[in-house]
Amino acid sequence: MADQVIAGTDLSRLRELNSLTVVRALRDQPLATVTELAKLTGLSRPAVDVIAQGLVTGGWATVVEPGASSTVGRPARRYRFRATAGHVIGVDVGAHKILALLADLDGNVVHTVRSAVAADADPGERLAALDETLAACLREAGKTAEDIWAVTVGVTGPVDATGRTTLFTPLPGWRTVDLPAHLSGRFTCPIIVENDCKLAALAEQWRGAARDANDIVFLLAGMRTGAGLIIDGILRRGYGGAAGEIGALKAVRWLAAPSHLEHCPGVPATVSPDDAAAWVFNAARDGNRDARTAVNRYVKDLAVGTAALVLALDPQIVVFGGGFSRSADLVLDPLRRELRKLCLRVPDVRASTLGAEIVALGALRLALIEVDQRLLTAGLSAPVAPRRAEPA
Repeated sequence: MADQVIAGTDLSRLRELNSLTVVRALRDQPLATVTELAKLTGLSRPAVDVIAQGLVTGGWATVVEPGASSTVGRPARRYRFRATAGHVIGVDVGAHKILALLADLDGNVVHTVRSAVAADADPGERLAALDETLAACLREAGKTAEDIWAVTVGVTGPVDATGRTTLFTPLPGWRTVDLPAHLSGRFTCPIIVENDCKLAALAEQWRGAARDANDIVFLLAGMRTGAGLIIDGILRRGYGGAAGEIGALKAVRWLAAPSHLEHCPGVPATVSPDDAAAWVFNAARDGNRDARTAVNRYVKDLAVGTAALVLALDPQIVVFGGGFSRSADLVLDPLRRELRKLCLRVPDVRASTLGAEIVALGALRLALIEVDQRLLTAGLSAPVAPRRAEPA
C-alpha cells in the first residue's frame, strides 16, 4: 500500500514537471504546435497533446485556431502561453516621482501611473504617495491586488536582504522604512525591493542597449552617480547589496563629478539646481566655453570610477544611462577617450535607450524572474492559479 502511495505521488510530480516543461517552452515560443512543443521539450507527441489540453483547461494556455489555408489536410492547432493568467507591478520610488508599471506575464505593459512627490517628503508622505499610485494603477487597469503575482520596488541606495536601505539613501528618513512589511498589507504576493541602479541594468539587458551582452556595467548618471553590474548574465548584488557603489570611494571622484555642472559659471540665477545640468549641456551644444569646460571636467571625473569598474570586471559593454543620458551626444566620445587612457581594454560604450521608465522596467523584469522561479520550484499552483481561461 505504501509503495502504491509513493508511486502515485511520484507520478503526480512527474506530470507536474512535464507540464512545467511545456509551460516553459511556451514562454520561450510565441506560438507552437504540439509537434513543435514535443521537439522543444523532448516529450512524446501524445504526452504533449494531453498536457497542452490540460494547460488550456487550467488557464495557462490558449488555443490559436488555424486560419484558412491552401495546404492539404487539416492545419495543426497552435498554442500560446496565456500571459494574462497573472500580472506583475514594477515601481520606481525616486526623489521627485513615483512611477508604477503594471504588466502581464510576457512583460507587456498594461497600465502606467506617475505621481509627483516632493524631494523633501518625509517617509509617511512618500509612502502615502506610493499607496495612492498603486491603488490608481490597479483601479485604472481594472485589476485587484489578487491579480498581482509579484511586486518589485526600486529605491535609491543599497538594499539589504530585508529590503531596507540601511547604509545610505538620499530619501529623507527612508532608512527607517520597512517597505516589504508596508506593502504586505496590500499584496499577498512576493514583494521585492531593489536598488535603482541594479534594476536599470536589468532593464538594459532585457529591452535596452545591452540585449546582446552578458557582462555589463550600467552607469546611472545624474546629480547622483551609481552603477549596476551584470556579470555572466547575472545581476550582482554583493553580500550586503552594495555591489557597484564605487562612488562611495572619494578617490574615484563620482561624488563631486556633477558639481562641475551645477556650479558652472554663467548658469542664470533663475535656473534651479535640479535644472542646472540641462542648461549646461544645452549651452555646451551652442558652443559656450564655460559649459564645454564643465562638461569635460564632469566626464573626466566620471571616467575615473568607470575605469575602476572596467579594470575590475572587464565588461563587454558600458551603458551610459540616467537623466544625463539625454546628453549622451556630448559625453560618449570624451568618455571613450578618457577610458582609453586608463583601461587595458576599452569596452563598447553605449547610450541608454529606455528613458525615464528604466528603473520601473527593471523592476518589472525582476518581478517576472521571481514568478518564473516560483513556477519552477513550487509548480503550477504558485504564485496563484489562473482564475479562469479566456476564450481563444
